[in-house]
Amino acid sequence: MFNSYLNESILKRAQEKKLIKVKISNLRDFSTDKHKKVDDRPFGGGPGMVMKIEPIIKAVSNIKYPAKGETRQRRQKSKVILFTPTGKQFDNKIARQLAGNYDNLILICGRYEGIDERVKKAIKDLGFKIEEISVGPFVLTGGELPAMILIDAVSRQIPGVLGKQESIEEGRCGVGAPVYTRPEVFIYKGKKYAVPKILLSGDHKKIKEWRCV
Repeated sequence: MFNSYLNESILKRAQEKKLIKVKISNLRDFSTDKHKKVDDRPFGGGPGMVMKIEPIIKAVSNIKYPAKGETRQRRQKSKVILFTPTGKQFDNKIARQLAGNYDNLILICGRYEGIDERVKKAIKDLGFKIEEISVGPFVLTGGELPAMILIDAVSRQIPGVLGKQESIEEGRCGVGAPVYTRPEVFIYKGKKYAVPKILLSGDHKKIKEWRCV
């Protein structure tokens, strides 16, 4: 799921330049069940399956940090993200905070009916900060897509990941303004679709004013 998205375009180049590092852990590798199960039926009954606590905590505990330092120090500069529909709404402000304040982000992708509630307390007891995040007011099959969204949004905030730092849209005047490229006039079925003349004027001051209206 992750490989095709992370190995293309900007994120691929960011990894090649060692500006970011993404490591995928398979929870089945940390299951002691002979069938490598990572989920089970919920206590008290109910639909679906619940992600088990054991493989998740073992996976988090097994993380090897790329930077030097005591484990406790590294954990203080790390944050665990749990993706859940009831979490805090993810936005660019959170992306900037995560990029600026933490060296390591540990993303836990739930599935099915969710994750055993005890995971949160166990992670805190390990010395990690934890935050629950939602990427939108809807329910998805799993946390993989939200994780890719967060990786993309946070990576853009790291200097050098984008070609130019001003490419970060949220920092520019005129975000959401219409944009155009060549040809100057597109003709289709007898109709002409032209670029606004102001953008062809060469008057950068007026162009900026037009975009920032």
